[in-house]
Amino acid sequence: MEKPIFVLNGPNLNRLGTREPHIYGRATLADVEAMCRTAVPGLPIDFRQSNHEGELVEWVHEAIDKAAAIIINPAAYSFTSIALLDALKMFPGPILEVHISNIHKREAHYHHSYVSLVATAVVAGLGPDGYAAAVRAVSAILQSQVPAD
Repeated sequence: MEKPIFVLNGPNLNRLGTREPHIYGRATLADVEAMCRTAVPGLPIDFRQSNHEGELVEWVHEAIDKAAAIIINPAAYSFTSIALLDALKMFPGPILEVHISNIHKREAHYHHSYVSLVATAVVAGLGPDGYAAAVRAVSAILQSQVPAD
């Protein structure tokens, strides 16, 4: 079996669908997970969410040994967590950072993401559909890295 894609979600994303729907929409995290799983049929996905920084760091450590790629919406930890940045620096594969809103159109404190410093690519402002776009993109990146026979 091929290695899974870890899709990691940070704080407050468990409240999608009810949290500031004018910014984040009405899709729930379960809806987002379903989008990820259907974006590239057959691609193994390990989908997780935590409100705790240390748990996200531990999952990145786990991904170092078990995952082909990481798709991460670090939420508020994007702008505050050097610990998460340091963990992601150790990951040898593609890292896609996802934000439901366009963080660059929001208040200034949302404009600098530490995770962007190590991300292969950033998807922002596509709403929950950004996750599916990230899954398709990471699948294409991984396929391009497979040596031809």
